[in-house]
This record gives sequence, C-alpha cells and structure tokens, in this order.
Amino acid sequence: MNTAYALKNVNLIHGDSSRNLQKNMTILVNEQGLIQDIGRDHELHIPSHYTTIDLSGKYVMPGLINAHVHLFADGKPFSLSVSEGMLQFAYDRILNTKFGRNVLKKRMKRNALTALHAGVTTMRSVGEFFYTDVQLRDEINNGDFVGPNLLVSGFFLSVTGGHGAPFLALVGDSPWEARRNVRINVKHGVDLIKICVTGGVTDAKMVGEAGRLQMTVDEVAAICDEAHKIGLRVAAHVESTEGVRVALQGGVDTIEHGSEMDDEIIHLYKNNPHALHGYTALIPTLQAAYPSASLHTSVTKVSATVKENSRLVYDSMLKGVKQAIENDITIGIGTDAAMPYVTHYDMWREMDHYMRQANLNNKQVIDMVTRTNAKILGVEDVTGTVDIGKHADLIIMEQNPLEHIEALSDISIVMVKGNLIQRPSVTRINEVDDVLNSVW
Repeated sequence: MNTAYALKNVNLIHGDSSRNLQKNMTILVNEQGLIQDIGRDHELHIPSHYTTIDLSGKYVMPGLINAHVHLFADGKPFSLSVSEGMLQFAYDRILNTKFGRNVLKKRMKRNALTALHAGVTTMRSVGEFFYTDVQLRDEINNGDFVGPNLLVSGFFLSVTGGHGAPFLALVGDSPWEARRNVRINVKHGVDLIKICVTGGVTDAKMVGEAGRLQMTVDEVAAICDEAHKIGLRVAAHVESTEGVRVALQGGVDTIEHGSEMDDEIIHLYKNNPHALHGYTALIPTLQAAYPSASLHTSVTKVSATVKENSRLVYDSMLKGVKQAIENDITIGIGTDAAMPYVTHYDMWREMDHYMRQANLNNKQVIDMVTRTNAKILGVEDVTGTVDIGKHADLIIMEQNPLEHIEALSDISIVMVKGNLIQRPSVTRINEVDDVLNSVW
C-alpha cells in the first residue's frame, strides 16, 4: 500500500493535445497509486491523511512512454561488424551461462531504472535474450522493486539468416513454424510479439541488405492470426517500402522504423482489416539511425557499409514520418534505446528530432509520447494522460516542456503507480552526450 499524496499548486499538462495547460491545480493520488481527484487548488478538499507536496510553479505531466526499447544495452557505441564466429563464441561461452545471464539481468534492470529516473514510466521492450524481460516485468508487478510499467516481447521471431537470428530470435521458415514460435513466446508470458520482416542495419553485410525482404505475407499472416486470437499485438521491424507492404498485408499492429510509402501502404495503415483494431500505427526511431548516418566514421567507428545502410534507412524512414503526418496515420514515439548513441535517458532528443525534421510542435510530440503511445500499446485505460482513475504515472519539472522540449532532460520528481521518486538520479554517458550535442 502506497502513501496517499496531494500534489498542490501545479501547472498541469494533461498529455492530451486537445486540452490546454491548467494553472494552480491539485492532484490527489490515493493509496492504490491511482489518481483520485483533480481540481483547482482552492476548490479541492485534501483529506487529512494525505501527504501534501507543494509544487508551486512546477509542471506536471504524464510519465513518458517509450514504445521501442531494448534493455540489453545502454547506448554506448559498440562494433557492428563482428564475425559470426566471434558472436557464436561470445553467446555460448559468455552470455548463455549462469554468470552471463545474471550480468545481463542486472544490466537490464539498471537500464530500466535509468529510464524511469529520466521520466519514462512505461516502456515497451521489443526484443531481449532468454525472457529476462518477462522476469523483470514480473518482479516489478510483484512489488519486488519499483520500476517502470514494462510491456515485453521476449525473443524476436525471425527466419533463417534473418535479422536477430540466431541469437536474439526464434527462427521459423514457414507459416506453421512461425505459429509455433508465437506459441513458445506466449508460453513464456510475453505481452506482445515482435517480428523481423526485413533485414536490419546492425547485422547487414552489404549495402542495401538492411531493408531486404525476409518474411513472406503468409508467414506474417500466420503470426498475426496466432497472436490476435488471444489479443496480443504484433510489432514488425521493417526497413523498406516492400517490407512495410508485406507486414501490413499480413496484419501487423505496429511498424517499427518504417519507410517511404505509396498509396496502397497509406490506405493499409489507416484501414487494415487484419490488424487487431483495424489500423496499423507507425513507430519510427529516428535517433537510432541518425548518428551512424550523419557522423563521420572516425567518430562512430562503424564500417562504410553500416554508414551507407544507416543513411538509406534514415532518409526513407524520415520520408515515411512526413507522409504519416500528412496523411493522418497514427504515429507514436520510440527511441530504439540500446542502439549505439541511443541511451535510456534522453527521449526528449527523439521528440526534438520530430520537431526539427517534421515541423511538429511541443504539444503534438508530448501527446504522441503520452496519450497516443498509450493507445497504440493498448494501455490507454490505465496510463498516458492525467485523468481520474488512471495510474499516477507522473513527471514533474521546473521548466515548461510546452515551451522548451529540453525541459524533459531534467526531471525533478517521478511518480510511477503512486510510488514517489523524489530525487531521481541518472548516470549519463558523457562520450555519447558530447557527440549528440555536437550533431545539431
């Protein structure tokens, strides 16, 4: 049972772009960690047993939702050109041992807490080793430690030689093998299914391989049918136009990364009869591709192949983002945290990227990272906006993020399900921050 709190004198940002900032508000959070009441300071009665926190002049908004993360790494640069033999050795002799799994779990927990202390109260983890993400989610839900709300996918589903295979993926090469892999993940307790429809930048061996088609429509459709019949969403890693078409025709619920669109694709995003809720949302990850695409290889230490693949993917992904906005396609925000130069503590950079490159304003990107993300992930009933009856997933800042999005880089207080973190602390990675601060 939590302490009950009254947050007084706040400037309230609801997270919903249709509502304006409200000044001099009080939010009551009950012992169950739910928002009990919201009202003007002078109108709301505060029960005597509530702990009152005066937040005069500070800004309160819903906690951030990161719709695309991996917890296995922290965003420090890592080599993307390791041989298969070296990977197999590292996997067998280091990672897939009792010691290796313990180290991995500690690292994943640390990354989840870094995100929480940076204001991310909900994370959708889209590909981890050994169902460690399921373990962490269950420990948080059981009250073993205070962590973010986690939605987890376990292993990728991929094909032989496909993205993430064989180390981070269950491999299947037919619709029935793909169904079996959905069932394996479901048996291990996942919240969603993550599939790899095309190749990716991280394991591409040649220019153009990043978006190469790997799954068939039949395989995607079998996965979606198997997942949808028990209400699970399917997220698809896709980095080419043809890959997006195959994923949409198969009925996926979110396109991760994305690509340039044509009329058929635009229509399928908005009206997808095979998706769980009749439409498909787009979750681009601009910050993940941008550094490798734009910075000199002497800085990033990536190969010429990785740089060129990153550039191709980034340029097409950005075109897709602009088309999605023009055509009113549902679009959310995920960072691909864990990739080189994408930390778990700087979601504001992805939001800033949209504002610079797609002409969105502060209010629009705040809605995307709260209300819209919650809807895309299927958690809008419990989080994503500041409303009575929802979880008290809140962040508090000195500065107004509606004026300066970088206000989100300095969170004063975090609350998740009513659990108060009064002095959040984030260990920053200076080598990454220095590079990113120089990019713009």
